[in-house]
Amino acid sequence: MSRRGLAAVSSVLDQAASSATNILVLVLAARLSSASGFAAFSMVYVTFSVLLGLNMAYVGQSVVLEHGERRAVACRSAVAFTGSASLLVGAALALVGLVLPGPAGWAFLALGAVLPLVLVQDGLRYCFSALRTPERALAADALRLVCVVGALLLQPSGAAPGRLVLVWGVSALPALALGLLLLRPYVRDLRADLRPYLRRGHLGQRFVIEFAVGNGSSQLAVLGLGVFATPLAVGALRGATTLFGPLNVLFNSANAFGPPMLLRRGGKRAVVRTTAALGLVLAVLGAGWAAVLYVLPDRLGRQLLGDTWGSAAALLPATGAQYAAMGLGTCALLTLRVLAPKATLAVQLIFSVLSVILLLVGYVLWGAPGAAWGLAAGSALKALAAWTRVARLPLPSSAPAPTPSPVPN
Repeated sequence: MSRRGLAAVSSVLDQAASSATNILVLVLAARLSSASGFAAFSMVYVTFSVLLGLNMAYVGQSVVLEHGERRAVACRSAVAFTGSASLLVGAALALVGLVLPGPAGWAFLALGAVLPLVLVQDGLRYCFSALRTPERALAADALRLVCVVGALLLQPSGAAPGRLVLVWGVSALPALALGLLLLRPYVRDLRADLRPYLRRGHLGQRFVIEFAVGNGSSQLAVLGLGVFATPLAVGALRGATTLFGPLNVLFNSANAFGPPMLLRRGGKRAVVRTTAALGLVLAVLGAGWAAVLYVLPDRLGRQLLGDTWGSAAALLPATGAQYAAMGLGTCALLTLRVLAPKATLAVQLIFSVLSVILLLVGYVLWGAPGAAWGLAAGSALKALAAWTRVARLPLPSSAPAPTPSPVPN
């Protein structure tokens, strides 16, 4: 296998390891917790997911765009900035935890304590990507997967959310140490420069906007249900989406590796034929996976999600419809990113806000099932709008080079 082929395989496997870690963390937490305990854990994990996405957009995406000799300096600076920023954000989360009552307060306090560990460890993936050594990221993330699963399996049934968050975070230490050790040969004797991250016009600011409207808005809306309505709704929605984790791996891989492959296809017609076919495949996989989960015996479902299975299973039709629509929408946005990069932000902004509105209106009218169907309707409308925008594009002779866009973790 060529060096380029090995790097591509390592990148896909690394994305799979990272996604598997997130899936298994939620599955094991659901099995160990009561329904209310998993709801509190889910609120904290949604918060972490938003912070992880923001760090990926602001720091990670700008790092992978560096070229030449600046890559090593950029990696050293990225690690230093992530560590410093996460210390400040972690302190703020700890204060929130001291104010919130009950298990949720302890869970947020634990998240504040471990946030620098988990964010820096995850951020190393982008450094290794920039350095064209994804196999090193794979080694660290595979160790992370083994350590977190092993640590959570040792926890007793009924463990408090705060304890689970603390164990999850501390288990990142071995992978963090390995990652820093593997990075050291590239950044030895280099000084970190944090000024670019604090400067107005930093490239990551654009990526943060796209993440915020494309991903963070729905995550924050789900989190808001736990603050203003009932945390059990958060647990049900989070449990249902956890079961669709394998599809997230496919969506992320399409976004990460799709543009270079599509650029070789030629003009608009060839690109659209490819992405339309891929979108249909992903939509069928989403619907098929939902059907498999829907007929899963309750005994097996409870082994996956524990007490949360009952409430999550009721949302499977809506969540399956959402992921089928997301498959189509992901490929439509991928098409726009290659053919008309500036067109994606408007679509993301308008229809992500609409998805949040539909989620909240659905919850008010029909509870958690209504919220899930609201998300499904929002995803379907976003896909329809994106493909309509694709159909209105002119017919260029060849596809222009894409503008990089943040990829969700």
